[in-house]
Amino acid sequence: MKIYKPEWHCTFTVNEAAAASAGLRSRLAWRLRRWADRLDGKGRTVTIECNIEPAVTAEEIDTCLVKGFEVTHSLLNQLAQQAACENVMRDAKAELFEQGPPR
Repeated sequence: MKIYKPEWHCTFTVNEAAAASAGLRSRLAWRLRRWADRLDGKGRTVTIECNIEPAVTAEEIDTCLVKGFEVTHSLLNQLAQQAACENVMRDAKAELFEQGPPR
């Protein structure tokens, strides 16, 4: 009886800057991206490298990325809500947040 063993490989990397070993062109491109981010004043530039074997379509990768960003959006909303609640509590019940002498 033949035993089948699925094999795959997936790497996913997100970068916000050129790698230390990057060449001149890559470093220059990242410098331009940082300048553009400063001019826009809103965004953040990242690069996503995704290597998958066996190959999947670009559409499937894009679908996964969109779902991932939707989860990220949800998590950031939860974080913002928690920070807002803490701010209200700090204002309403400041005595609970006062730093007293160590016990």
